[in-house]
Amino acid sequence: MIRVRSLALALSTMLLISTVAACGSGGDGAAKNVSAETAALGTLTPGVIKVAVQPYAPYTSVQGGRIVGLDGDILASVAKKLGLKVEPEVTDFAGMLAGVQSRRVDITIGGVAWSADRQKQGLFTDPPYYSPPAMAVRSGRTYKTVSDLEGLHLGTVEGYVWVKSIQAVPRAELHAYPDANGVFDDLGAGRVDVGFLDPLIIIAAQKQRPDLKIATEYLTPPTAAQVEAKPAYAYFQPYQTGFYLPKKATKLERAISARIDAMYRDGEMKKLVEKYGGDPQQFLVPAADVATARRGVDRPQDWTPPSIAQ
Repeated sequence: MIRVRSLALALSTMLLISTVAACGSGGDGAAKNVSAETAALGTLTPGVIKVAVQPYAPYTSVQGGRIVGLDGDILASVAKKLGLKVEPEVTDFAGMLAGVQSRRVDITIGGVAWSADRQKQGLFTDPPYYSPPAMAVRSGRTYKTVSDLEGLHLGTVEGYVWVKSIQAVPRAELHAYPDANGVFDDLGAGRVDVGFLDPLIIIAAQKQRPDLKIATEYLTPPTAAQVEAKPAYAYFQPYQTGFYLPKKATKLERAISARIDAMYRDGEMKKLVEKYGGDPQQFLVPAADVATARRGVDRPQDWTPPSIAQ
């Protein structure tokens, strides 16, 4: 053991310098030659954005160390603009939220719905897209309104918000499954009339399993009067998604939101939605209640949600 204080101090200083250099060269995933602007974003590791995701194709999945899918592509574009290297961490949905709220990661993405309760424990960006109430139906069948669903066999995944909505539909029978495959199997076999799932999952199943002969339809959202009479119908309305960050990550949230808004304006967001088979008019035009839900909560009173209709 070296006991000479000056020599020990010199060695410690050399070790610190070499460690920083290793970080800058990508030894721990940090970006090389991080600019002052990028460092000022305040990520856990300068130049790196640590992202919690769950396997949820075609929204998020990790392939070869990269996040792919709609949310993955959006974040990749944002990160490139901000000079950040994306570093994924695979977990489940509960782990995604917990990782943000405890600040073990910088952000989580992948169809995370904005809610007044969640925003109390974290920060939401402007919506990268809006998730419309999509239905998987057998080809040739048409259902447009909640009234059309009365008395039908309706399927969804256990724990999804649509369970409560389906239970509120008069004479409808709920079929809840462990995963989306169960919904599609019974829909194809005729044991279910309608399946409620996230839209891109339905669109992907149409391409991957043409033998099921299913189609995608969008439910006309229930009116305010219908929701007032049956509050569970609120889950039949579109919801706004967001990228979710820790409470203290204000600079990073503002930078990402600004880039998301720019992607609406320059057409990039529209191209990405179309890449995955989504309808931009369904995904990128907010419902009227999106602005009112967030104004005075986590956005100023004059906030306008991004939209391709502007």
